[in-house]
Amino acid sequence: MSKYITIKDIANELGISKSTVSRALSGDSSNVKAETMQLIIETARRMGYHRNEMAVSLRKQSSHSVGIIIPEIVTSFYMTFISHVQAILRQHGYNVLIASSNESYIQECRNIEMMEHCMVDGLLISVCDKERNTDVYRRIVSRGTPVVFFDRTIDNVEASQVRSDDYIMAFFMVEQLIRSGNKRIVHIPGPSRIRNAYERQRGYRDALEKFHVDFNPDLVLPPALSAEEGSLVMDNFLDRNIPFDAVFGFTETALIGAKNLIQKRGLRIPDDVRVCCMAGTTLCTLVHPTITAVEQPVEQMAAEACRLLMLNMGNCEKHVEDVVLRGKTVERESTEQTGAHP
Repeated sequence: MSKYITIKDIANELGISKSTVSRALSGDSSNVKAETMQLIIETARRMGYHRNEMAVSLRKQSSHSVGIIIPEIVTSFYMTFISHVQAILRQHGYNVLIASSNESYIQECRNIEMMEHCMVDGLLISVCDKERNTDVYRRIVSRGTPVVFFDRTIDNVEASQVRSDDYIMAFFMVEQLIRSGNKRIVHIPGPSRIRNAYERQRGYRDALEKFHVDFNPDLVLPPALSAEEGSLVMDNFLDRNIPFDAVFGFTETALIGAKNLIQKRGLRIPDDVRVCCMAGTTLCTLVHPTITAVEQPVEQMAAEACRLLMLNMGNCEKHVEDVVLRGKTVERESTEQTGAHP
């Protein structure tokens, strides 16, 4: 017997036709006698039969599933997003397939191909590179697969996107530091391949300009995403003995690495240095001191992404929106007012 029980196996077991088994398992009571249907269902259950959803998808040209492709699984943001999306889509009868690109555009391309093979009805994508796979996105959109980009979005693809207003929230965060007396603010940026990195650094620079604080390129460190990278770039920076009084991070993981290194080198937070970041999650509350951060409206982002995706999955005419959501600054211990700052 094969690894997977088929309709043919059940038919052979009972000595009846495959078409009768198929009709019975489909609930066709008008063409199958009640006692025969009951016997087939009980036999299928006993033998461990499961419907081949892939075969059903091929026949119906629909899998009633949605693919979600994310760039990483380190922070809780993406897992929280997925949980909200699953809850919403489940109410509409959709299953969810999940794949992580691990910050690799090559792996992201493979994930997209895998989702296509699974015949998903739509895709939610947070990209790991704003340029590398543009042609791939255009191809799947042109083939009629609804796509919504979320969080990390791109330009030049005719598809809906849901993102946070990274520029304005970064501007407000740096403005708050300056109003608190900080003038030598280090920025740990994200990689240039991520659209959000440009917007957040632009907010940093414009806030300095507004308050007539000279931009110092020495205070912009090499890009960092992980805690290890954040620790490394901060270690190298501290070796240069450049004066600074605050750190603004692209994301919480890199900032946590930098924060730990700052404390290891004997500086006190927030007495000697204030630290804060964008894209904060519960990780910011699990360290000491707790970290001031801009938190994204993840539940709202999930709801908007699902709304746009389902709108396109149920509509022959393409509907494209650019939804920009406002994040929330949560002040914590890392930026508290102390007597050490002017």
